[in-house]
Amino acid sequence: MKKNGRVRVVVTGMGTVNPLGKTLDEYWDGLIEGRSTARMVEGSYATEKLNTKFACEVHGFDPTLYMDRKAAQRMARFSQMAVAASSMALADSGLDLSKEDDFRVGVDMGTGIGGFIEMTGGAISYATKGRLNPLYAPMIIPNMAAASVAMAFHLRGPNTTVTTACAASTHTLGDATRIIQHGDADVMLAGGSEASLCEVGISAFNAIRALSTRNDAPEKASRPFDRDRDGFVPGEGAGTLVLESIDHAINRGARIYGEVAGFALTCDAFHQVAPDETGEAPARAISLALQDAGVEPRDLDYVNAHGTSTTLNDAGETRALKIALGDEAYKVAISSTKSMIGHLLGAAGAVEAIATLLTMNRGLIHPTINYENPDPQCDLDYVPNVARRKDVHIAISNGFGFGGHNAVVVLKKYEE
Repeated sequence: MKKNGRVRVVVTGMGTVNPLGKTLDEYWDGLIEGRSTARMVEGSYATEKLNTKFACEVHGFDPTLYMDRKAAQRMARFSQMAVAASSMALADSGLDLSKEDDFRVGVDMGTGIGGFIEMTGGAISYATKGRLNPLYAPMIIPNMAAASVAMAFHLRGPNTTVTTACAASTHTLGDATRIIQHGDADVMLAGGSEASLCEVGISAFNAIRALSTRNDAPEKASRPFDRDRDGFVPGEGAGTLVLESIDHAINRGARIYGEVAGFALTCDAFHQVAPDETGEAPARAISLALQDAGVEPRDLDYVNAHGTSTTLNDAGETRALKIALGDEAYKVAISSTKSMIGHLLGAAGAVEAIATLLTMNRGLIHPTINYENPDPQCDLDYVPNVARRKDVHIAISNGFGFGGHNAVVVLKKYEE
């Protein structure tokens, strides 16, 4: 089935491992309750030398619930989480892989860094002991999450990895959609995974002053669009969405969460880590994505913002929304998932797209928590602190990354 001359692509399954939970319901309940997951780090890595001593961690993650112990030992944490999220997404979709042509099922995974915990641990081991894990190289490279998912489920279709920093897994949703529309696959697992919480990783972000240092109240540290924001809170996790052509989904009687209706990419071409304060490039991405979906700004019900809680990003994203949406920017509901789970870097977009689709299906918009002091530069409706009941038919999810990468996906409630 085609619309406007192209194959329609729908989402039929979702899975996530993130600081709020390891199932969709745990994740959703935490979002609607407005629960912060930022806590002081205790034991997972040393914080004595760090300016930021807290994070949004995934506690109690057991990879052997999703794979055998030998396979888990051969994977970095980010790959383990990718396989776990993909296992849940496939189960949620009801897809029977035994009935599929495995060359027609592919994987597109995003990550900002790859196996950073294992990379730094291995480097320290080599420098101090002269030893490396024999699997060091294949464990740490960024493509190994996508490769591990493919090997876990014997998926031999298109397989790729996107590393456009914090835009990566929003980027994968668009790329996977186009792979299906081009006819190269019937089903794609699209998403992202990130596990970079370690002393070196936090120190690196501290060095560029990107992180909050609110060590006296970590649960209040992630406060997107608030006047007193002082940086993002680091997090970890993974999210996978099962994308299918609409004919494939209908023919197997799949439950459909929504449709990937539009997508666009732009680049600031401005700075390594700072966004262009004009907001012009992300605004163009928003406009082009809406155009790709065939919808107008007035049709938009909800924006899942990139909303990092950094001074420059939040002001720039607000400016971009005003440029792209005009007066409609003041009427649309906007919220930031990162206010509760922190910044999952390359995994953020997928996990936030899952939140957006759950919003469509459950008629509630999760809040932006810790929004206490309005910022004159951020004067839109950020759904402060309390969830809001609203029917959402059309939404966008924004992903903006270091290097000026901008990715925007348009999601629509499914209609025949």
